[in-house]
Amino acid sequence: MADWTRAQSSGAVEDILDRENKRMADSLASKVTRLKSDSDFTSVTGLLTGSVKRFSTMARSGRDNRKLLCGMAVVLIVAFFILSYLLSRTRT
Repeated sequence: MADWTRAQSSGAVEDILDRENKRMADSLASKVTRLKSDSDFTSVTGLLTGSVKRFSTMARSGRDNRKLLCGMAVVLIVAFFILSYLLSRTRT
């Protein structure tokens, strides 16, 4: 009878450990997903930073590029809003 009780309590401990292990694995998976989305956002930020640097260089180059400069400003603003909208849709 004592062996059966020990085996039963041993099985209960294994079940508890298994449930805890699954809970921790799910928590880790959600953290990994969050880190991947942060990484995507960082790459978009780097792309926008490079565009802003090119835009600033073009602005300093002279007044001949005024139409091109305005066009680039509009494209960058529209691209920013599109990217922010897409990122907000993927997080919800």
